[in-house]
Amino acid sequence: MSEELLINVDDFETRVALLSDGALQEIHIARSQGYSLTGNIYLGKIERIIPGMQAAFVNVGLARPGFLHARDIERPRQGAEQDPPPDIRGLLHDGQQLLVQVAKDPIANKGARLTTQLAIASRYLVLMPFNDHIGISQRIEAESERERLRDLIDGIRRDRDIEMGFIARTASEGVDNEPLQTDVRLLTRMWDRILENRAVAACPGVVYQELPLHIRVVRDLASANLHQIHIDDEDTYQRVLEFVDAFLPEFSERVIAHVEPRPLFERHGIDDEVTRALQPKVSMKCGGYIIIEQTQAMTTIDVNTGSYLGVHSLEETVFRTNLEAAQVIPRQLRLRNLGGIIVIDFIDMEDEEHQRQVLRMLEKAVELDPARVRIEGFSSLGLVQMSRKRTRKSLAQQVCEPCHLCDGIGLVKTSESTCIEVFRAILHDAQTRREDLGHASVRARSEELESEYLIRASESVVDRLLDEDAEQLAELSERTRREIRIQVEPSYGPGQFDVVVVRGTRR
Repeated sequence: MSEELLINVDDFETRVALLSDGALQEIHIARSQGYSLTGNIYLGKIERIIPGMQAAFVNVGLARPGFLHARDIERPRQGAEQDPPPDIRGLLHDGQQLLVQVAKDPIANKGARLTTQLAIASRYLVLMPFNDHIGISQRIEAESERERLRDLIDGIRRDRDIEMGFIARTASEGVDNEPLQTDVRLLTRMWDRILENRAVAACPGVVYQELPLHIRVVRDLASANLHQIHIDDEDTYQRVLEFVDAFLPEFSERVIAHVEPRPLFERHGIDDEVTRALQPKVSMKCGGYIIIEQTQAMTTIDVNTGSYLGVHSLEETVFRTNLEAAQVIPRQLRLRNLGGIIVIDFIDMEDEEHQRQVLRMLEKAVELDPARVRIEGFSSLGLVQMSRKRTRKSLAQQVCEPCHLCDGIGLVKTSESTCIEVFRAILHDAQTRREDLGHASVRARSEELESEYLIRASESVVDRLLDEDAEQLAELSERTRREIRIQVEPSYGPGQFDVVVVRGTRR
């Protein structure tokens, strides 16, 4: 499998695309507001403790307070294994200052998810300054390699008299002692700088920021399969080259400056891929398709045969469609950066062996995803539930916003429904005015009878009022004893209208 990184930089944003065998796998975007807060460390202040939730809200200087749960608070290792954890009121108090790290970006109306279990990443290792545990990435499966790395890290710690913990990342597999020592020196210097920043930082305030997007992605995605890194900005090219020369020298010759007149992303069709990734429908080669719908609670995926008619039988057609969907879905989740709970509605299969093969295909396809994924088997309803770790906003949340016409529900009222609401609003207003008129003065009654209704609505609604609903509109005018005028409001969308009373000519 051959991978490429494309880094596009302009005055508006920085974009990084990961391609595998020419197909887009991931897209990362950083605009003026930054890429992601995940990994940033802040000196925060406890604003409020919620005992019923065993959580606290922490002011870290962002738009909304962050959320810190009791299980995300660093404690001595023996305490961390207690079940249940200690009461949060015994761990924190109002007004307390503490170092917290962003574990999940703010999403929608939710503040950032915070933790005091700090972790600072480099190329091969992750430093955990508040414990002395040595961990090994779960993706490193060989027990001999896990023990080798554990012994190397432990030896480096003893030689340098370090009492902090480390986790060996997946990239450390097969790496010898010297690169690990370099990472340990780098991480300990970074931690010393964080402590220095904390001593002088205002509260709330940031004391450590993760690397910029183009450096962070190179650090995290550089692997033996990465053959080339294309960059279309000279300054960014130089910065990435300096980083690679210092920390990933084996990739130095793979960093390439893009100097062709044709834009980098256009040359590889990235913009078209991103546009398709914002659509709910994903077509498959067999003729079937899947529908991906993201909600605040979960992501649902529906599999359909579409135009695929198969050859032998319905069961075989369904099986082949589901099998291809199991390959396509993990790539779409990674490309769209969808996380949290994901429910897949495969087409019903009667053969249990077919279910097992589809599930195995899904499990094999997610192995390429660097995010942590957990898959449950088929439920009694034929649904597959899975979860994918979410740390930053999805692609749609980054580049889109809720529609102001439908308020994000994806549906708008028909012109017929809007006209009915208009009629109902006029009837209700007329009834209210009739009741109030009995207590009004003679002059007020005269002015009221001279008034008329003005309907302001979109062109499609006005067209219906003048055509299909013209007879009902005339009957309504007679019933209310008022003229009814209509006015097109170009700025109004479906479902929007106003009914106002204006002075007119007495009938």
